[in-house]
Amino acid sequence: MSGWENNVRKVVPYTPGEQPKIRNLIKLNTNENPYPPSPKVLEALRSLEGDALRRYPDPASSGLVEAIAKRCGVSPECVFAGVGSDDVLAMCFLTFFASGRPVLFPDITYSFYDVWADLFRIPYETQKLDEEFRIVNRDYFRENGGIIFPNPNAPTGVLKAKDEIREIVDRNRDVVVIVDEAYIDFARDAEEAASSACLPAASALPLTGEYENLLVVQTFSKSRSLAGMRIGYAVGNEKLIRFLNDVKYSFNSYTMNQAAIAAGCAALADEAYFRECTAKIIRTRERVKKEMAELGFRFRDSAANFLFVTHPEIPAGKLFAALRQENILVRYFEKPRIDNYLRITIGTEEEMDALTAFCRKYKASCGMD
Repeated sequence: MSGWENNVRKVVPYTPGEQPKIRNLIKLNTNENPYPPSPKVLEALRSLEGDALRRYPDPASSGLVEAIAKRCGVSPECVFAGVGSDDVLAMCFLTFFASGRPVLFPDITYSFYDVWADLFRIPYETQKLDEEFRIVNRDYFRENGGIIFPNPNAPTGVLKAKDEIREIVDRNRDVVVIVDEAYIDFARDAEEAASSACLPAASALPLTGEYENLLVVQTFSKSRSLAGMRIGYAVGNEKLIRFLNDVKYSFNSYTMNQAAIAAGCAALADEAYFRECTAKIIRTRERVKKEMAELGFRFRDSAANFLFVTHPEIPAGKLFAALRQENILVRYFEKPRIDNYLRITIGTEEEMDALTAFCRKYKASCGMD
């Protein structure tokens, strides 16, 4: 090893979902929205003038922060915007998990959490989900340096009720608790999604007005069809947001570009389109749940835009490879406890028809008709 290598910060990096350049690919591996963003987003991007690109963007992303605050029913001082929820969450790790005590999060969860902890030299301990892949509240009732978990959880899709979240926050008032709600907009039935402007009942966002140590993180990547623009945000007590901004301005003042800010504001302005697309995905999810169950697949009830499935007779790794051969891409995690599961994003009706048709054919080819 060269001498200079002794001074390098070495980590095992996060492995993102594959983004292959294959024609006619059915891409169900990264939980992207299968529908395009609101037409208002494209219109806003076309309307950008030269000065918008020539000049630095607003470092506070004020227009977007105000639009997010209005939709969430909070003041702009309670909102922090960043480059996708990954950027926001990384800032949260850097800002709030500095006590030297271990941060707690589930053993089966978003696989970026341990990467950030290692990168920032933050001690952590994972808490085992139960046999139904549920978070066990009592595991978080002990000394710690902070808590983070997704709701619905990823990659399992299991939803935690707001009262259960309240209990965790209530028992951990001396540390920051972060609820990662990347998939929360899908945590309802299709009728409610199509007709209601209210947050899903399980969202912890209303609790941020009660607990000064609670931060809720959401994203435009999933339900707003803007994964390519990288827009995420956190909602919490004004003091939490000030601390986050202090770290951000010490790191990079101009994190969000003009195009992303314009796209985010336009997406929030088209509530009808948002509701229509979200309801469509939920309807497809519920249909596919029934069809996959009929094919013998097992899964916990998903409140996200994906299913996390296993089959008692079909090894997940083999099915993953067979699907890929057919240009259908899903996500396979070769990890303890979940190495016989596949995470399948909910795509269009046609894409899901192709998936279930192949699974039916594959099952028959294995003599399981």
